[in-house]
Amino acid sequence: MVFDLESTTLPSTYPFALWKALLRHSPQLTTEKFVGILPLRATENKEGIFLTKRTKLVLRLPVAVAELIAASLSGSTLQLGFNSLPIGNYKSRAILPFPTLHGQLVMGDNDEVLFMEDIKKQLSEMEITANLICGKRHAINDEQQSIQGYSLVIHDLKPDASLQLQYAGLGGNRQFGCGIFIPYKVISGLSDD
Repeated sequence: MVFDLESTTLPSTYPFALWKALLRHSPQLTTEKFVGILPLRATENKEGIFLTKRTKLVLRLPVAVAELIAASLSGSTLQLGFNSLPIGNYKSRAILPFPTLHGQLVMGDNDEVLFMEDIKKQLSEMEITANLICGKRHAINDEQQSIQGYSLVIHDLKPDASLQLQYAGLGGNRQFGCGIFIPYKVISGLSDD
């Protein structure tokens, strides 16, 4: 479900406050296993992150509860500490299979080799075969908690595996934007010829 947002500034630690605000408004989110909040696309500045009118709040929700939760959130204002986040209209967007997916922050071991071994194990348990590219180490923090991991590109996915990975994600903390995969644009047709 994709929600319109108004321009505003949020602290860079917003994922934790956003989840708390969503739970205050829609407590049933805690009972849904595959709920995920995609990281907000925003511009960073000294005060945190700046959301433009083009920024969207995107929630991955099970079909059975998506419309109900979306309707209850539309038109509301979430309070994130000292910041207000007005939620606008919403629309549903289907998850489509793409051969290459990107996760901004996938939780895992501090050691890149151990992280990659664990990711391969998780993919094997899901019966997914693909190629992996590990990116930079990232963290999200606030005064009480810290989540660390790596960005990750998974490519050469078959359509069913792509959908499965987008539905289930990898690792934990999907409510904070971790382990969620989105289509990754690949430039093709480039050659040395």
